[in-house]
Amino acid sequence: MIYTACYPSPLGNLLLQADDAAVMKVHFMEETESVASATSPVLSRCMLELDEYFKGKRKVFSIPVNPNGTAFQQKVWTQLMTIPFSKTISYAELALQLGNKRVIRAAGTANGRNPVAIIIPCHRVIGSDGSLTGYGGGLWRKKWLLDFERKQRQGELFD
Repeated sequence: MIYTACYPSPLGNLLLQADDAAVMKVHFMEETESVASATSPVLSRCMLELDEYFKGKRKVFSIPVNPNGTAFQQKVWTQLMTIPFSKTISYAELALQLGNKRVIRAAGTANGRNPVAIIIPCHRVIGSDGSLTGYGGGLWRKKWLLDFERKQRQGELFD
C-alpha cells in the first residue's frame, strides 16, 4: 500500500509518499493541488524528521528512502546523500565521484529527477562557477535551502 500526506513546510506544501518500509517521494506541491491523506508510521517519522530539519535540529536524515528510478539514477541519488549538511559540490564533482567525468550531463539529469527532495539533498549540487542551476522546486527554494543550511552551520560555530 502507498500512503500519502501533505506536509506544510516553510517552502510550501510537500507531497509525501511512502510504503510500509520507506519514503518514496517528497515533492513540492502547487498551491492548487490537494491530497487525500492516509498516515503511516513511515510518514509520521518522515514528518518528524522534516520538522527537526526545519527547526535546525537535524542535519542528517535517518528515514529509509526508496525512490523509483533507473540503476544509474539510484547510484546518483545514493551519492547525493553523502554530501554533508551545508556543503555544496558541482555537477562536475558529482560526475567525478561517480567515477567518470563524462557522465556530467547524465548525472545532472538524474539529479533533476530526484523524487525525494530535501532528504536526498539534490539542492546541494551547484554549477562549477558557484551559480545556482536548476531545481525542480524552483531556484528560489534551492537558494532558501542553501542559505538555511549555511545559517544553521554558522550558528553551530558560535554555540
